[in-house]
Amino acid sequence: MRNVTLILDDGSRFSGKSFGYEKPVAGEVVFNTAMTGYPESLTDPSYAGQLMTLTYPLIGNYGVPPFTIGPNGLATFMESGKIHAEAIIVSDYSYEYSHWNAVESLGDWLKREHIPGITGIDTRELTKVLREHGVMMGKIVFDDEPEHIPEAAYAGVNYVDKVSCKEIISYLPDGTSHSFPVNTPIAQLNSQLPTFNSQLKKVVLVDCGVKTNIIRCLLKRDVEVIRVPWDYDFNGLEFDGLFISNGPGDPDTCDAAVQNIRKAMKNEKLPIFGICMGNQLLSKAGGAKIYKLKYGHRSHNQPVRMVGTERCFITSQNHGYAVDNNTLGADWEPLFINMNDGSNEGIKHKTNPWFSAQFHPEAASGPTDTEFLFDEFVNLLK
Repeated sequence: MRNVTLILDDGSRFSGKSFGYEKPVAGEVVFNTAMTGYPESLTDPSYAGQLMTLTYPLIGNYGVPPFTIGPNGLATFMESGKIHAEAIIVSDYSYEYSHWNAVESLGDWLKREHIPGITGIDTRELTKVLREHGVMMGKIVFDDEPEHIPEAAYAGVNYVDKVSCKEIISYLPDGTSHSFPVNTPIAQLNSQLPTFNSQLKKVVLVDCGVKTNIIRCLLKRDVEVIRVPWDYDFNGLEFDGLFISNGPGDPDTCDAAVQNIRKAMKNEKLPIFGICMGNQLLSKAGGAKIYKLKYGHRSHNQPVRMVGTERCFITSQNHGYAVDNNTLGADWEPLFINMNDGSNEGIKHKTNPWFSAQFHPEAASGPTDTEFLFDEFVNLLK
């Protein structure tokens, strides 16, 4: 095991050992307080460009499930087709694993996907530093290669463009999918999409870095999902509802998506639902502003309250930016509020069928008691 050092922008240094792929990396250092779910978190596109610190001390004891792909091209047990986090930082890596669905160790998976992993880090102290200072850039360097110092930037980088799909993909509830180049004429798409003139409702999904389970949640409610790149102008397509997905980075880098959403909002009867980044982009399309949280919400235990009720939910979250409630227009209002810090957790339009959630109602391995939001969205299509 090679000695490695995590160096933060404020000069803090943390020494550990490498258990993943051996290469120096740099990125935004963030922490996640979830006790389980590292396969889902690592493959969540929202972690692109980030060094993920897990605060739960023992990681790797249940290994990694098989990386299988269904007939429709979606990963069976993961949230995307590959690991998106730049690295994983843990206190105590378990070299032995046991789980009915495990086929390899976390370390072997990281090596196969060329992702560094470091163990032996005092993650409690590291988390305290990040909570005091806020998230900051960091570098993982190998002690025997001091000349190899990586560089990286996070602020202002359009990570959504890096992780979004590059073609138009139609998913059907029967498990099949069909792909089309982005330059396919709209009229041709409307005539060739598999369920043209059928009874299935069509949902355009703006892919800002969508988690696979979001697509699964829509498909099991018997709709056709038309997945398009984040900056694709979908407004000429024939569809019944608009979904805006989660994704990494700064929503202010996604103005093309905001402009396309505003075009869609000219149809005041069109149902719109956004999750995470989708909440922020829908808010921006409605005129609100976004700000960066000090250290973000990345856990499976964030309490939120539905505004105007006493209904509270424990939610899974992964975001570093939030909507400024004070900038919501007169036609909009908060839908959910974070009970820890009072930040926005979703919005809704007062008269039109448009709403969003900052948390992940489809979450795995987190709670699923807010999955009813998918039902509410799909019911609006009918």
